[in-house]
Amino acid sequence: MIDKEAYPKLTFKDFENIPDINIMQRAAEFDEFLDYLADNGRLNYRLENQTGCAHELEVKGNGHVPDGKYVNFVSNDYLGFTQHPEIKKTAIQAIENYGNGAGASPAIGGHYDYHVLLEERIAAFFGRTDAILYTTGYTANSATIQALLKKEDIAILDMAVHASIYEGCSNTNVKTFLHNNMEHLEDILRKAKDTYRTKMVIIDGVYSQDGDVAKINEILTLVRRYGAYLLIDDAHGVGVHGKTGRGILENPALLAEEDIIITGVFSKTFGGLGGYVVAEPKLIRYLKFQSRQHLFSVTLPPSLTLSAVRGIELLDEEPIWMQRLWENIAYYKQGLIDMGFNVGTTASGVIPVKIGDPALTAKATTVLYQHGIYANCIMYPAVSKKDARIRMSMMATHTKAQLDQALEAFAIMDAQLGISSKSSD
Repeated sequence: MIDKEAYPKLTFKDFENIPDINIMQRAAEFDEFLDYLADNGRLNYRLENQTGCAHELEVKGNGHVPDGKYVNFVSNDYLGFTQHPEIKKTAIQAIENYGNGAGASPAIGGHYDYHVLLEERIAAFFGRTDAILYTTGYTANSATIQALLKKEDIAILDMAVHASIYEGCSNTNVKTFLHNNMEHLEDILRKAKDTYRTKMVIIDGVYSQDGDVAKINEILTLVRRYGAYLLIDDAHGVGVHGKTGRGILENPALLAEEDIIITGVFSKTFGGLGGYVVAEPKLIRYLKFQSRQHLFSVTLPPSLTLSAVRGIELLDEEPIWMQRLWENIAYYKQGLIDMGFNVGTTASGVIPVKIGDPALTAKATTVLYQHGIYANCIMYPAVSKKDARIRMSMMATHTKAQLDQALEAFAIMDAQLGISSKSSD
């Protein structure tokens, strides 16, 4: 049993596996902890949004968070495509033509012409020929890695990669290197060179908590020097980075390098749902028959599949959305920096304000709620215990007035809590 006196210092992770009690007792213990968080204004999760994903949301409160309209900084809908008229129109037409579901897994009747079209389009988007679809981006990572890496192999992970990648490594050996630390990566590669059958370095293109980017050229040089493979999850990079939104591989002209495995999502840039892997044709064919979560899951419905196709087209047809996104990123980021907040090394649509103290971060987030700003309070285990932060995702559809409202809310919060560097001067 857990001592309730310890509650102020505990996190969700402390309740994952409590020794000597069964599942029902563990659930009861966790229920009491959640009540404690709620009573102290620290359970601002799973809030109920009552309008569609957009730059402004109608939110149902929870006692500490009031009901009302909020400027939305919690959605990774970077280009605002979930509300784009062409996306909506395409989804509606897909339902009219095909109905609302696929009805089966891909190997036994759930593979349709619209799936083939999206596979072709997302592969061509990266200058490749072959891709595989998954019903979520999470399973695109976890299922692919589980299928490719076994007990004779090793996954070498940047320590800041997404949770789906860590889950995918359950069947293989794992080493992590310090975030973006090339000396540490090379040391691991050197030691693993003649020890494991397959060596795969796995990174994010853009890291979802700090918003910084991978050192892709340096990493690829090391991967090739030591005979390894590279898998890059560029979920937060596609549609944001690169001259035409192809992600962090575009500007170094690495998109067509077939020894690089690319994973990503349709839920951020393209306004829908689902994940994909783009790789060498034989590898993709292998995954289509060996990746269990693909093989045994019902395929994407026509509405989401065809709206993703339209989203890929719109990225090229309407570059104005990427331009507006970067204008908003530059304006908002500079505003926070000028106020003395620590935004770390972000170079993307993810903007953190690093605070460090979990309780202070929760209080800061509550003040933002009180002034109509919906942002995420991020704590351990999503980040280290000393690295709590408020995380915000920028959208092309944010107005300058909304960004100014958020900056004003941060100023009010800082006046109350003294978080910025300038407040301590």
